[in-house]
Amino acid sequence: MTIAPHLDARLDGLPDYPFARLAKLLGAPARPDSIVMSIGEPQHKPPAMVAEVLAANAALWGKYPPANGPDDLRRAVADWATRRYGLPAGLVNPDTAILPVAGTREALYLIAQAVCGDRGGQRPLVLLPNPFYQVYAGAAVMAGAEPVFVPGAGGPASQPDFSVLPAEILDRTALAYVCSPANPQGSVADTALLERQVRTARRHGFVLAVDECYSEIWDKAPPPGALAACAALGEGLANVLVFNSLSKRSSVPGLRSGVVIGDERVIHAFARLRSYGGAATPLPIAAAAAALWRDEAHVRQSNDLYRAKLDAAERILGGRFGFTRPAGGFFLWLDVGDGEAAAVKLWREGNIRVLPGAYLAAEDSEEGNPGSRFIRVALVHDLATTEAALARLGEILGG
Repeated sequence: MTIAPHLDARLDGLPDYPFARLAKLLGAPARPDSIVMSIGEPQHKPPAMVAEVLAANAALWGKYPPANGPDDLRRAVADWATRRYGLPAGLVNPDTAILPVAGTREALYLIAQAVCGDRGGQRPLVLLPNPFYQVYAGAAVMAGAEPVFVPGAGGPASQPDFSVLPAEILDRTALAYVCSPANPQGSVADTALLERQVRTARRHGFVLAVDECYSEIWDKAPPPGALAACAALGEGLANVLVFNSLSKRSSVPGLRSGVVIGDERVIHAFARLRSYGGAATPLPIAAAAAALWRDEAHVRQSNDLYRAKLDAAERILGGRFGFTRPAGGFFLWLDVGDGEAAAVKLWREGNIRVLPGAYLAAEDSEEGNPGSRFIRVALVHDLATTEAALARLGEILGG
């Protein structure tokens, strides 16, 4: 007997998660000597302050944390956002426009549950970039919405522009995801595009969810942000939510500390939803998170390490596989002709795990899967390991 047929039907509409698909493709788990470049798990040493602050606040493990986080963490985030994007004082109210979350994956998923209601008697739509972070698609499907995959305006390595979509699609849209810098391609939405996305969301009455988890890992210039676009356009933070995390910025993925910043009405509704099923940030972790948001020195040091690895990648792979330096983030998006075949070859001949680009994209009726030719390579290891792996990759795949 089927226990939950409605759940089964929704899950049937989703492929396996990318890493489960990769495990099936390769047929064997990673070994201790494997070079795992398939997952974006930062390997830089966490700042020493994390252990120090956790130890100093150890007595707080015995207290339940508030669902919306302690005041000090919200103030630290508001101050950081104001500094980072040059925002006018008071635009981000720490009491009403900020919600700490247990990492952003949960929040990016749950926001669809909060905002995907009926749209004029029709099933709501959720706009997604294509390629995309797979949580977006799962969020849309499990919220009962219909995902609409929007290709990049300039090809599979570029950002989509929702403003050019037909009005009949935009009027049915309840939620749209933007990822800048993009996972997997590293492309960055410029200020003009962000402003168009914000205006479009406001004109058609949907929520723009802007995933900026890689915003503090950049090559030549800090990526623009949706909060700055809101400041430029006026009307406060209406219709916009920005998602960010310490996982990439501070190399602490295990801390599970993220934040949502934006429209106070949506934050209020989202906080109500999370009060039933969301995980509140433990107080010692909140204290460590506040310290990290207030410190930029460790962010600059980590960025220098990523740039050194980009330099190595350009030296080793430049001129092959369509190599371009990503404007943000730490992924290489390489055109290898057949991403699945390349992933298998690298695993069998080089003990290197990478992720086929097709697992991060959806089929397009005209173009096929825009990620099928690509592999995503995460530059998360130390420089020596990265150089050796990239050299091996180049030798095995040729190009």
